[in-house]
Amino acid sequence: MHIAPAPVDATPVTLAALPQGSSAPRQRTLAKPVECSGIGVHSGERVNMRISPAGENSGITFIRTDLFNGARAIAARWDNVIDTRMCTVIGNDHGGKVATIEHLMAALAACGVDNANIEIDGGEVPVMDGSSESFVFLIDVAGTVAQNAPRRTLEILSPVAVSHNGKSAALTPYDAARYSVTIDFDRAPILTQSCDIALSRETFKNDISRARTFGFFEEVDQMQKAGLARGGSLDNAIVIKGNEILNEGGLRYNNEFARHKVLDAIGDLALAGMPIRGHFTGHCCGHALNNRLLHALFADKSAWRIVETGAAGDARAAV
Repeated sequence: MHIAPAPVDATPVTLAALPQGSSAPRQRTLAKPVECSGIGVHSGERVNMRISPAGENSGITFIRTDLFNGARAIAARWDNVIDTRMCTVIGNDHGGKVATIEHLMAALAACGVDNANIEIDGGEVPVMDGSSESFVFLIDVAGTVAQNAPRRTLEILSPVAVSHNGKSAALTPYDAARYSVTIDFDRAPILTQSCDIALSRETFKNDISRARTFGFFEEVDQMQKAGLARGGSLDNAIVIKGNEILNEGGLRYNNEFARHKVLDAIGDLALAGMPIRGHFTGHCCGHALNNRLLHALFADKSAWRIVETGAAGDARAAV
């Protein structure tokens, strides 16, 4: 695993100053590019990735530098999700795709990055240590800057929920971003765990970002035959064998499994394209159900509105 800021001669984006006296929340992008490289947890292939500033209202865009023409650019958006087996995969109509985007998307969302271009020379975001900690570090190294456009927020107006085989995910009105997840496994050391946080950069960095993905030793062969987990190891995942954790040092949090499910949900819901003001609750939810929730939300136009803060103050206006 390798993490490094971009070369010192990289040219940062120049942004106009905000209007004097304006206290309104503005969109943000990186102050300069940063780079990292690592292994894809499912592909097992080494990839190089560069996260760069992007213009206002452009959102998060993945750019496959190893592809050509229309296959290169893929917007990180809920309706571009093409696979949710063990991770979230986005794709475009020209065959381009990028897998395992959720940990990076969670870090960008929690750190308040609205616009960024992510250049990557392979089909999967590097897993790093299986958490979002490395991506938060990269964003801290780059720094963020305000742009001229006001930040838009997706406000939940009425409850929306989806369920499948006893699992569920829901969004309800709430005057902040809140995530509550419960998981229930029939084996130690997981069993029943829960995690509830009010999302902010600080709570994410301190309480969520270091929570790692996890898997079961007994399922590795089956997953690899299905083309998954080919890059998985004790360096990038919590591995459970029987009722024991194989990782040296054990867990980082006593409920690390539930905290990672919150991390995944933050990353998956970041594909809404803007911060969500509402309360997410999930019971044994995963990438598939999280994406189904966004489809259900946007299908019900009475359940949400987009609001933005005007340049002169904090009043919200429906868009």
